[in-house]
This record gives sequence, structure tokens and C-alpha cells, in this order.
Amino acid sequence: MALPANFLEELRARLPVAAVIGRTVKLSRSGRERKGCCPFHGEKTPSFYVYDDHYHCFGCGAHGDVITFTMKTGGLSFMEAVQDLAAQAGLEVPKPTPQAAAAEARRASLAEVLEAACREYQLWLWGQEGRAALAYLRGRGLQDETIRRFQLGWSGEGRGALAAALAGRGVSAAQLAEAGLMKASERGPVDMFFSRVMFPIRDRRGGLISFGGRIIGEGQPKYVNGPETALFAKRRALYGLSLARGAVRQGAALIVAEGYMDVIALAQAGFGGAVAPLGTALTEEHLETLWQISPEPVICFDGDAAGQRAALRAAELALAHLTPERSLKVLRLPPQDDPDSLIRRGGPAGFAAALAAAEPLAAALYALARAEMAGRTPEGIARFKDRLSALARAIPHKSLATEYWTALKTRFEAEFHPEWARRRMAGPGVAAPRRTGPPPPPEPGAADLRRARLMLAILLEFPALIPELEEAFSHVRLPPEDEPLRAAMHEFIAAPHGLDSGALLAHLGGLGLDGRAAAIRALAQRELRLLQGASPAEAARSWWSFYELMEFGVGMLRAECAEAEAAWLANPDDRAACDRLLRYRLLLTRAIANDAGA
Repeated sequence: MALPANFLEELRARLPVAAVIGRTVKLSRSGRERKGCCPFHGEKTPSFYVYDDHYHCFGCGAHGDVITFTMKTGGLSFMEAVQDLAAQAGLEVPKPTPQAAAAEARRASLAEVLEAACREYQLWLWGQEGRAALAYLRGRGLQDETIRRFQLGWSGEGRGALAAALAGRGVSAAQLAEAGLMKASERGPVDMFFSRVMFPIRDRRGGLISFGGRIIGEGQPKYVNGPETALFAKRRALYGLSLARGAVRQGAALIVAEGYMDVIALAQAGFGGAVAPLGTALTEEHLETLWQISPEPVICFDGDAAGQRAALRAAELALAHLTPERSLKVLRLPPQDDPDSLIRRGGPAGFAAALAAAEPLAAALYALARAEMAGRTPEGIARFKDRLSALARAIPHKSLATEYWTALKTRFEAEFHPEWARRRMAGPGVAAPRRTGPPPPPEPGAADLRRARLMLAILLEFPALIPELEEAFSHVRLPPEDEPLRAAMHEFIAAPHGLDSGALLAHLGGLGLDGRAAAIRALAQRELRLLQGASPAEAARSWWSFYELMEFGVGMLRAECAEAEAAWLANPDDRAACDRLLRYRLLLTRAIANDAGA
């Protein structure tokens, strides 16, 4: 049974080959591809590579797509493999009816019609009647080689010219209408495109599926895309995709621009991995297609307000589908620029420098959302923080959502509450909490232990204080059995949710720490009556009073510094180890100064 080409394309799109192979073969990243040990012959050194739409083993030569892989590994026939994959994708395999066969024949016929029209449009562009259009393209900086590579054409003046040109090849007006090249009117079928530069639109495998046209001179709309047909669905198609796939495979960045001319200008300048949506905002289907090709495409929309709003919408859409393996970058252009104008103004080197500075998604989200914030009133700042929290919550992957919230909140506090940020980072020059009187006499270690647990109890009852006090509390020694509570509280505030005691206790319960938390709270109820009915401000004052009585001895801090420095030297790339070393060095400096002034 012959299956419709569009059904097989949909099946492959819904089940990326890397996802299917990854269920049975352990794959790891190797540049832009994935690799693993070949399942078809025994090997210890991986030579089996998985690309966006196929696999290839450089050891035994095995090669194919997701259907071929399912056939080989499952010992299945072609139809059995298709049925198995269709069930996974939630698709129904078309039945072998005369109607289905006729529909597939029509689709094949439409592809032939489009190819015939493409050849005709190119002939017109390079002929006498296309002189103005060719001059326009050259005036936009396009070289003849580029114009030919992208198969640009000219629609002519319309008035049935295309139908007349193709009639001798057996193409009817009805076929042209079905292919999206003509449309019905009161006067009968008329040309969809006239007086326009023509841009062929191809699917990921290079099959022609539609056209777009740009008017030269005055007139609206400036750009027109073909209508939805049996071959063309705007929500799935990306202009330039078939050429971009090969370029990305050779190492080019996958760049998502706004329009045809951006894609062509980028390709001519050496950035061959450029694509663009077709008269619609970026869709989930587009994102899935992009991620099959590259784990981190770069969104590069126009620098004006509309382009930046579109970039923010694309970034927000991506959040629900992010994983540690796939994300986006955002290249925010100057307000007066699009990729085409930036290349003409700064050349390939200028665009390459801008591309190298593309922002990770978290940083871009903050900047794009910040641009929409009106004013710095308390209400506006609170709304902006809620907006950032909602962005992080949109990520289903829990640990990734936590990391995004941490990154967004850190930027927020650095801008709107710099004193909190400085205290948390414990950087040089941050004022230490000052004692209001002479230093207390040394006390046994048991007293500090009791104070530490009471400070912990205050934070359990008032989680809203944790962001402000967490950094100072990190310098307080807890007994080993209580350390998991501190770590759990740090994880709790990093997550995007409200900072109330009930939520914190539920979080601790999920980690099996509810019993330890109950014991600390019982201690506070016996010894710290202030917590009963206290306000957060009163609780914070009580917490700081305990902190100021803690004994941070110089000897202990020297030992901590030595230990932290050894840990950092063992792994200089460990940011946490570096932060710990800086914190203890600062505390040691303060302790020495206090001893000198005592």
C-alpha cells in the first residue's frame, strides 16, 4: 500500500529520529548531532551518529530514518513499523481507499504544477518583462548567483498570464487554483500573484509547496503568501528550511529571522542556517522543527518594537517545551535594524559580532519583559516580579524552572534591590551587621548551637525572611542533622511560588524532613515565645539579635578559609566553591577587624 507523502512527513515530524533511537541507544551530544554505539554491530567506540532526520553508522554503514530504524530493530515490515509509530504519535494510518489514492495523486500533481510555475516565474524574471524586478533585487544587494540559488522569479502582470503559459503543458486553471496560484473572483479565476517578486517556499526535504510574493513600488500588502493547500500549512512551514538544514549540519548557527529578504541576505553573507516563518508568528510546530535541527536556535527578529514583541512571544511560547537539552538564544538588534540592514551597514563581520553576543534565553526574557514594564512605582515593580515568576512557572521541567527563577530573581534584585543582592553575594565592601555594644564574653559551643537552631526555627515560621537572611545564615554552623533543612530552604526559595510557612512545610515533607522541622519548631515554641503572634519585622529583629551574639572566631574562620580554598583549587570552575571562599575570606577580615577594635 502506498501511503500519502504528507502523512509520512507528519509522522516523521511528530517522532524525531533522535527521540525514538534514544529509547534503546544511549546517545550523547557530539557537536550539533548525537552519537552512540551502533545497535546493528558490536562496537566499543561510538560511530553511530543521529542527525535531525536520519542516522548513519560510519562503522557498518547502516543508514535510514525513523521508520527504517523501527523496521530493523523490531524485525517489522514497512507497514508494521508505520502502524507502530503512528500509534505512538497519535495518528491514524490512512486506509487504502480509492479516495485516498486519488488525494495522493492530486498532491503529487500539485507539486508538479508548482515546479512548472517556478520555472516560468524564473524565465520572466530574467527576461525583458522582469527587468524592473531584477533591478530591485540587485538594488537590495543580492548577487545574481544568490538570486538563482533561491530560484527567485517574477509573477508578471497577472491577467491570466500564468494560466496561458502553462496551458500548453496540460495545466488547467482549476489545478492552478488548487495549488494556490489562482483564486476565484466574480470574473472567474484570477492570478493570486501579479506584479510581484516571487519566492519559492520548499519543505524540509526541498519539495516545492507554495510561493510568497513581494510587490515592488507602492502598494499593499507588501508581502503575500500562498493560501493553505494540501501541500502548504503555514503553522509548519519555514522559509529557507531545506537549505538551512545542510548549513547547520556543517556548523552554521540556526537563525530565525522575520522575512524572506532577511534569510536570503544572511545566506549570501555566509550565515546559511537562516529560516523565517511565513506570515504567522512562530508556532509550537515551528519550534519542534527547529529543535530537531539545533538544540539552541537563535531568534533574530527586527529591532523595532513590533519585532521585539514578537521575540518575547516566541520566547514565552518556548518555555512550555524547554528541557536541559533544548533552549533558545535571542539576538536583539538595534531599533533601526533588521538582519538585512545590519549586514548592509556592518557587513558579515558586524553581524558575526552581534551573533556572538546573542543572549541566553533567561537573560533575554528578563530584558524583553523589562522593556514592557511601565514606571518604577511599587505597584509596577511588584507586577514585574509577578510577571517574572509566571514566566519561570511556565517551564514544566522542575529543576530547570528553579534555575530560571533563580536567574530572573537575581537580575530583578540587582536592579530593584541592590542592597539585598550585595548582601546575598557577600561581595567585598558589604557592611557587616554591627554589634551595638561590646563583644559578649566567650560562651560554650552549646550556646551557639541553641541560637543556630532558634534562628532556623524563625526561618521555618517566616519563610518570607529567607531571601533577606539566607546569606548571613550561611555563615552560621548547624549540627549535621539540621543541615538538610538549610539546603531544602535554599531550594524552596529558588522555586517560583509563594513564600508561606505552609508551602515550606509541605516542601520539607516531600523531602522526608517534616520530622526534623517539627522538632525545631517544638524547640522554638518552648524557648522563643516571640514567634507566637509576632510580625515578620519583629521576627527579623529577633533573628538578628541571635546572629550578633554568634561567635565567629578568627581561628575557625582561618580553618574555613583554608578548607574553602583547597576545595576551589581542586575545581576552579566550581562557582559555588568560589563563592564559599569569598564569603569566608570576608568574614575573616571582619573578625580580625573586630578583634583589633575590641
